[in-house]
Amino acid sequence: MSVVAEHLSWGVGRKTIVSDVSISAAPGETVGLVGPNGSGKSSLLRLLAGLKRPLDGSVTICGRNIAQVSRRSLSRQVAFVQQSAVTETSVSVLDVVRLGRTPHRSALAGWSAEDETAVAGALRRVNVLGYAAQSWQTLSGGERQRVHIARALAQTPQVMFLDEPTNHLDIHHQIEILRMVRDLDLTSVVALHDLNLAAMFCDKIVVLQSGSVFASGTPENVLTETLLKSVFKVTADVTGSAAGADMHIRFRP
Repeated sequence: MSVVAEHLSWGVGRKTIVSDVSISAAPGETVGLVGPNGSGKSSLLRLLAGLKRPLDGSVTICGRNIAQVSRRSLSRQVAFVQQSAVTETSVSVLDVVRLGRTPHRSALAGWSAEDETAVAGALRRVNVLGYAAQSWQTLSGGERQRVHIARALAQTPQVMFLDEPTNHLDIHHQIEILRMVRDLDLTSVVALHDLNLAAMFCDKIVVLQSGSVFASGTPENVLTETLLKSVFKVTADVTGSAAGADMHIRFRP
């Protein structure tokens, strides 16, 4: 399922946060949003997911303008995974993931076999089926993030938006989470801070600066030494950017 944003603008008061942004994600593609803090990554993700309404521009998913689709209907196709979610309520992992079925159920509907299959499948896909009865409070950061993704998968979406899914995780869990997202066979748009991870797991990179698109394309074409200096204000050596080679960015002091 494709995602196309055209000339998106959004802001608060007189402050423009997203300015005339046009990007696209092809079916099955993983697109990475990168940029300095305050560049508009999180706000853009929320506009793409329909959680915010743009002041100008439009977002279409599979050819349908999401402004003309109900929130409930959109939630059956689109899932959003935020940076982190905290709850003081004692709930099980199973209960957390079951929340993903909310868009598919009416207020009076009982729990169906279809719901059960979707939840079990989501738990299995992110390898947390064995934690189903465990309390959410007892999980590690990496385990909680996998449960977030399982809840999103329980929606049976075709598009997933993820806002810094590797935030505060160690490198093992960062790689594990992004490899899992890449292998889900969904259209994904993910905001990331780590440029090496973005280069490793994303088909396309969109670089934001001050709310606008500075560059867009494949990792090897976008994450150049010149761009890193211009946008991120760092000096770096980029190696292995030739076709078929692993790309690596080494930052200089």
